[in-house]
Amino acid sequence: MKKSIRIAFITIRLFLGGVMISAGAGKFLKHIPSSSEVVEQITTEVNSANKLELQKTLYINGLKQTGYFWELLGLCELFFGIMLLFRRTYFLGALFLLPITLHIFLFHLFLEPDEIGELLYCGVLLIINILMIFVEKNRWKNLIQHNI
Repeated sequence: MKKSIRIAFITIRLFLGGVMISAGAGKFLKHIPSSSEVVEQITTEVNSANKLELQKTLYINGLKQTGYFWELLGLCELFFGIMLLFRRTYFLGALFLLPITLHIFLFHLFLEPDEIGELLYCGVLLIINILMIFVEKNRWKNLIQHNI
């Protein structure tokens, strides 16, 4: 039983690492629209009645227009995803990846609540990330214990 749990843990760790590597690399491969393209897209969406679509477009394109944040996010996803692939670094990768997976889940929860499939998928990624940190509680439990 213990061996099958270990194999399942390695499988989900590699799955999360692969998803993050793919998402991180994708941020460098896709075209980043210019400011005028974003204004044109937003003007079109303002005329439509979909407030959530407008908020989502403004948010994502705002991250892209900073000139650094979208790329930094992609680099972090890529680097932490690679860390998940290796036994010696997966805990640190999972720890650093937790705010990113939480942010992705909350983005889908608040800006795409009608996309149930995406929300469930991101929820699974967040649960996997939390599980990977919880499994290693012996490594970090001394940090939060209060010794008098």
